[in-house]
Amino acid sequence: MQREPAVPAVGPEEAARRVDEGAILLDVREPDEWHAGHAPDAVHVPLAALAASIGRLDKDQPIVAVCRVGGRSERAAGVLLQRGYDAVNLAGGMQAWHAAGMPVVTDAGEPGDVI
Repeated sequence: MQREPAVPAVGPEEAARRVDEGAILLDVREPDEWHAGHAPDAVHVPLAALAASIGRLDKDQPIVAVCRVGGRSERAAGVLLQRGYDAVNLAGGMQAWHAAGMPVVTDAGEPGDVI
């Protein structure tokens, strides 16, 4: 039985470095999670909408996928990799991002929460 290759993963510091260098931080959480708090420069596409929205993503731009703890974003990164994108998963998700002291904001720019 052949296993699918593992989806590459990075920690929050590496994710932030990649975003600083031009990667898209793709947040695939549900709308209520996004509205509670997200990374300031993230792009929101819920996992359920990814297949329909994938064409809006630039294949020339690396992607760091993120969710709350890393499971949904791992699936999203896997789909993106299969479609030819340069994608990695943020291990530990927004919980790890927040625990590492990275900013979490609401759409209004106020401090946010990870739910």
